[in-house]
Amino acid sequence: MQKIIFVLLCVVFYGNTVKSQEFKKTDTGIKVNVQSMDVEIQFFSPNIVRVFKTPEKVNVKKESLSVIKSPEKVYLDIKQTGNTAFIQSESLIVQMNIETGKISFTDQLGKQLFTEKDYGAQFTPFNDAGNETYSVRQAFLLDKDEAIYGLGQQQVDELNQRNHKHFMRQRALYASVPIIQSPKGYGMFWDNYSPTTYIDNPQEMSFDSEVGECIDYYFMYGENSDGVIAQIRDLTGQAPMFPLWAFGFFQSRERYKSQEEIMEVVDKYRELGVPLDCVIQDWQYWGPNSNWNSMNFDNPAFPEPQKMIDHVHKKNAKMMISIWANFGPDTDQYKELEKMNALFDFTTWPPKASTGSNPSGVKVYDAYNPQARNLYWDYLNKGLLSKNIDAWWTDSTEPDHVNVLEKDFDIPTAMGTYRSVVNAFPLLTNGGIYTNQRSVTSDKRLYLLTRCAFAGQQRYGTNTWSGDIRSTWEVLKKQIPTGLNFSITGIPYWNTDIGGFFLRDYEGGVSNKAYQELYIRWFQYATFTPMQRSHGSRTHKEIYNLGQKGDWPYDTEEKYINLRYALLPYIYSTGWQVTSNAGTFLRPLFMDFNNDTKVHNINNQYMFGKAFLVTPVTDPMYVSSTEKKWANPKENFSTEKTQNVYLPKGTKWIDFWTGETFNGGQTVKKATPIDIMPLYVRAGSIVPFGPKVQYSTEKKWDNLEVRIYPGANGEFVLYEDENDNYNYENGAYSTIKFAWNDANRTLTIATREGKFHKMLNLRKFNIVVVDIQNGTGSVQSTKFTKTVSYNGKEKTIKL
Repeated sequence: MQKIIFVLLCVVFYGNTVKSQEFKKTDTGIKVNVQSMDVEIQFFSPNIVRVFKTPEKVNVKKESLSVIKSPEKVYLDIKQTGNTAFIQSESLIVQMNIETGKISFTDQLGKQLFTEKDYGAQFTPFNDAGNETYSVRQAFLLDKDEAIYGLGQQQVDELNQRNHKHFMRQRALYASVPIIQSPKGYGMFWDNYSPTTYIDNPQEMSFDSEVGECIDYYFMYGENSDGVIAQIRDLTGQAPMFPLWAFGFFQSRERYKSQEEIMEVVDKYRELGVPLDCVIQDWQYWGPNSNWNSMNFDNPAFPEPQKMIDHVHKKNAKMMISIWANFGPDTDQYKELEKMNALFDFTTWPPKASTGSNPSGVKVYDAYNPQARNLYWDYLNKGLLSKNIDAWWTDSTEPDHVNVLEKDFDIPTAMGTYRSVVNAFPLLTNGGIYTNQRSVTSDKRLYLLTRCAFAGQQRYGTNTWSGDIRSTWEVLKKQIPTGLNFSITGIPYWNTDIGGFFLRDYEGGVSNKAYQELYIRWFQYATFTPMQRSHGSRTHKEIYNLGQKGDWPYDTEEKYINLRYALLPYIYSTGWQVTSNAGTFLRPLFMDFNNDTKVHNINNQYMFGKAFLVTPVTDPMYVSSTEKKWANPKENFSTEKTQNVYLPKGTKWIDFWTGETFNGGQTVKKATPIDIMPLYVRAGSIVPFGPKVQYSTEKKWDNLEVRIYPGANGEFVLYEDENDNYNYENGAYSTIKFAWNDANRTLTIATREGKFHKMLNLRKFNIVVVDIQNGTGSVQSTKFTKTVSYNGKEKTIKL
C-alpha cells in the first residue's frame, strides 16, 4: 500500500506579520495545521514535551493508558525567526521548521538533542477489522556515534540498540516498552499500544506502529540518565516501596505438587540455617486444565491450604502464588466472563486438556474491560487473599498466544481491536490487581512478579522477570544487557530465573557439575539484581539438591545468599531512593560515568545502586565436557582463572573481596575462583552491612556495620520503616544521612529525620574504614575502626 506522507509545511501568524497560515498559541504550546495534518506541541513540564499529530480534521480524543500526568502551567516564550518557530521553556527549546515541518529539540544553549527527519511523519490508511484507521510512522535522525538504550526486554546481546531492528509485540520472553534513552541526556516515549517496529540504520531511526489514529510521542530532557528516569516517572507514575522481605531470597520450582512439598522446603531451609524469605507455588494447585486458574486449591494434593500457609508463616516465611490471565471452562470466572463477552477466542496456554489431545478450552480474559478486571480481583480476593497469601505471581501477562493467526488480532476488546491495544495488556491486568487491592487494605504491600510489562507499570508494584529462558551460558550473557535496557525505560524492578528455566542442555540436570557451575555463576549475578529467585523446570534447584556443606556448589550458593541478606540495609535504602527520588537499581555504566565514552558499549558490567560495580562471570571456567548435553563433565580447579574488568575513569575503585584500591580508566584482571564474582566499590561509598539472619526481619538493625570505602567524599541515606505496610506514604519512616569527608577522614551522622512505630531510638554503628585488612568480603566484620552510639542526634566521628 502506498504511504501517504503528510509534510509539515507550516506558515505562522505572529505579531504584526501575516502569513498564509497561522499557528494557534495554547496554554501549553502551539497547534499548527500543515498540509493535511494537524500538529500540537504541548509542554507537560519545562522538561517534557508531547508531540501529537493527526490527519487533518480527524478529531482524535486520546486518553493515554501510560501517561497519568496532567500538563503543568509552564512559562513559554514563543516566537518565529525566518522559517523556524521557537517554543522555549526554562529548560529546553523546541524548534519547528515551517517549510519541512521537522521538529527538533535543543538545550538552552542551542545544542541539538533530538530531531525528526524532514518529511518523517507518515500515515498509511489501514483497515483494522472493519475500522478505517491508519498505520503510523515517525522517523528521527541521530548523531553518528550516539548510543541508544531502552525498548524494554528484547533479549539482546548488546546494550547499545543502534543498528538494530525489533518487532515490538508482547510475547513470551519479550516485554516491549517503547522508551529510548540517549547519553545526551534525553529520552523519548512512543505512546502507541499496537505492534510496533523499531528500526535504526545509518539513514534514520524510526517507530512504525500497525494501528494508530495519531502519532503521539513524549520528549523528555533530564540532562543525565537519572534526570530522564525522573521525567519518565513524573509522566507515567512513581514506583511504590516493596516490603523488606521481597529483597530476600525466593525459592521456587515448576512446580511443588503438594502442600507437603511446600512446607518441607521451608522446614529444610530453616533446618540448614540457610536464609529464605519466600516460597512460591506455581500452577496446577487448582487441578486439571479445565479448571485452569480457578484461584482455589481444588487439587486434592492441597487438602488443607490454610494449614500450609499458616505453617509457612509460623516459620517466618512468606508465600507467593501463581495466577494467570486466562481461565478454564469449568471455572466460575470463565462462566461469568463469557456472559460479559469478555473472553478472547484465540489459542492460549495450555492448548490441550490435562489428558488426551482435546483442546483445553482455556481463554484469555479481556483485561481492557474494567468490569472484567474487577471480576478478576473479586475472585482473587475471595479465593486467595482471604487465605493470607502474601504476593502474586501474575504469569502469562503478555498474554500467552499459541498458534498465532493474524485474524486473532481482529478480536474486539473493550478498548478496540486486540491489535490496537495488545501491548498494553500487562499494564492493565497488573493495574487491576494493584488498584483493587490498594482499595481494600493498606496492611500488606503489593508485590507482583510478572512476565511482561509496558510503560508506566512501575506504579503498580510489579517486578518483571525475563521469562522461561533456556539454561545456557549464551542466555546468561544476554540477561545483563536485557535487564539494563529494561531498567532504562523507568521500570526499576526486574530479575531472571537463576540457572534459567528450561534445563534441556545438561544431562542429569542439577546433579551435572557443568550445570552447577552455570547455576552458581547465575546465582552470583542474581544477588545483584532487584530480586533473588531460584526457579526452573525439569530439576529441583533447592540448595540441598546441589550437595551439602563442604561441596563447592552448596557453599558458594550459601555464601551469596548470606551476602544478599548482609546487604539488605543497602538494598532497602536503595529501594527508598527508587520510590522517593526516581532511583534505579540496575544502572548501565553510562548513567554514572557518561564522560567515559568507553562505557557506552560495555555489555557485561553495570552498577547495582550507586556503590557496586558488578561484572558477572558468563563463561565456564572450571568444568568442561566434550560430549553432547555436557555429559560426563570434568572438574579442573588446578588453575585459577581471571576475568577482565573495566574500571570507569573519574573515580578510584576498591576491590570488595580484598580491599585493594585501583585507579579508574583501566582494565584489570580479577581472579575468579568459583566462589568469587568481580565486585568493585566506588570510592566514597558508604555501605551499611546487616547482621547474619535466617529471614529479613529476624534481627533489628541496632548494631549495623557501616563500611566506608575511602578515596573520595561520599554520602548515603539509611532508610527504615515498618517493613510491610503503606504507612510510609503518610510519613511513617525515618532517614539517617551519613557523610564522609575523605580529606579530614571524618564521618558525620546527621540528625535522624522522621519516625515510625517501634523505631530504634538508641543504636550502635560499627564503623569500618575499608583497606586490605579491614571490612573486606561477604562476612560481617569483627574488627571495627570505631563503634559509636547514636540516639538520633548529629554526631561527627574522626576516623
